[in-house]
Amino acid sequence: MTARLTEIIELCETTLEPARYRDYCPNGLQVEGTERVGKIVSGVTASQALIDAAIEQQAQLVLVHHGYFWKGENPQIVGMKRKRLKALLENDISLLAYHLPLDGHPELGNNARLARLLELHVLQGMEPENDRSIGLVGELSEAMTGAEFGAFVGSKLGRLPLHVAGSDKTIKRVAWCSGAAQSMIDQAVELGADAFLTGEVSEPTVHSARELGIHFYAAGHHATERYGVQALGEFLAAQLGIEHVFVDIDNPV
Repeated sequence: MTARLTEIIELCETTLEPARYRDYCPNGLQVEGTERVGKIVSGVTASQALIDAAIEQQAQLVLVHHGYFWKGENPQIVGMKRKRLKALLENDISLLAYHLPLDGHPELGNNARLARLLELHVLQGMEPENDRSIGLVGELSEAMTGAEFGAFVGSKLGRLPLHVAGSDKTIKRVAWCSGAAQSMIDQAVELGADAFLTGEVSEPTVHSARELGIHFYAAGHHATERYGVQALGEFLAAQLGIEHVFVDIDNPV
């Protein structure tokens, strides 16, 4: 069974509502391939390895969180970018990418899926005025020590996070935002969180955690953003009766 490419895009647009976000890249169709799609291959980033996997899987559409054409990048189609685009175009494969809309969706988003995985009860967004907040605040069912929570996160994500113990207090209230959201640590403190979890860490973040008195966890950009694109791919497959395969290209960052 197949679905029209335009049908897939329309379903993504109505579900994720990308117009609500001021993003760093174009959301939606980035490379146009064949008109009919029977199989979607999803992954975190539209790397050459993911494209090669899609070709091997004989997919007609690659669905990702990190696509192409980021603000400030070199616009020339040369080198690595040329090779990636050439592979997509020669094989008539479309590239569909959603960045912030896939962080903020309340059911399919990266942060909503992290809540499920880490057994966190969502209380509010880190942007309280935004019902599609890209960061969330929630509670654990039982308080944990900083070390216990770090080990728990590691068991769920398959890698131990970097933990900066800015406090010796136990953790009950947690703020989190997938990816490179380390600068949101101030908001986490303002919202009364005992801990803040994201993907990446910067040098100043360590000092902020210590001086603000909050547990900080850098659990991996890739590791915290594997779940939204999988959920979206599964949703599209279920709605349209087509096939979906998630390919996890290992990335330690």
